[in-house]
Amino acid sequence: MSPTQQADSVLSLRGISKTFGAVAALTDIDLDVAAGQVMAIVGDNGAGKSTLVKILSGVHPPDSGTITFESRDIHIPTPAAAHKLGIATVFQDLALCENLNVIQNLFLGQEVRPLRLNDVAMETRSWDLLRQLSAKIPSVRVPVAALSGGQRQTVAIARSLLGDPKVIILDEPTAALGVAQTAEVLNLVERLRENGLGVIMISHNMADVQAVADTVAVLRLGRNNGVFDVGAVSTEEIIAAITGATDNAVSQRQARRKEGLPS
Repeated sequence: MSPTQQADSVLSLRGISKTFGAVAALTDIDLDVAAGQVMAIVGDNGAGKSTLVKILSGVHPPDSGTITFESRDIHIPTPAAAHKLGIATVFQDLALCENLNVIQNLFLGQEVRPLRLNDVAMETRSWDLLRQLSAKIPSVRVPVAALSGGQRQTVAIARSLLGDPKVIILDEPTAALGVAQTAEVLNLVERLRENGLGVIMISHNMADVQAVADTVAVLRLGRNNGVFDVGAVSTEEIIAAITGATDNAVSQRQARRKEGLPS
């Protein structure tokens, strides 16, 4: 990233490493997430994406390295601590209760109740959150089971906004969605960026990355393997960084130079 982007970063990681027994899940990860930008994190299975998400969401502590949030070093010992700091995570399974309606899901565990449940306040706040996302939800009184996959993702993202976070992590937000529902979710990501949030989007879908991300960070075997400006990189170059083809191409060019052949 450019020095300007680093200066504007709301969340920065330096030298983050994590091992599980003999397995090095992450090694010396550096990352900068700016306010009002979408950073996509991509990589093959086993690249360390899930471990990184769990570290930022307070599920796992890093073994080493520093995390800086809004210019101060922080520790994230629990998911509750991450939420309190202003880092919200929407996991792939969404963790919604299908038998409850939209309002009940949004406020589950965070109900507005000075003495008893304040249904009016919760319904008003629900519509406020959904309007922030320009969401297409017909009613906040319908059970989540009656909603489409894209609408369920909307509810999960809206719930993450309750604590007024500065950074939102979306774990595979378009996985298993159809074309129309994927477009709906990508519009939500753009709304989050327009609202000034830093967005980290974990994705396997290069079309989604190219559509909404500003930068893309590639993880390979638990290590950084490049951070690219999406407007200046091709899908083929990103895939090459994911698969290690970039490393192979460099090695081949070096070998050809040693033999005096054109590179």
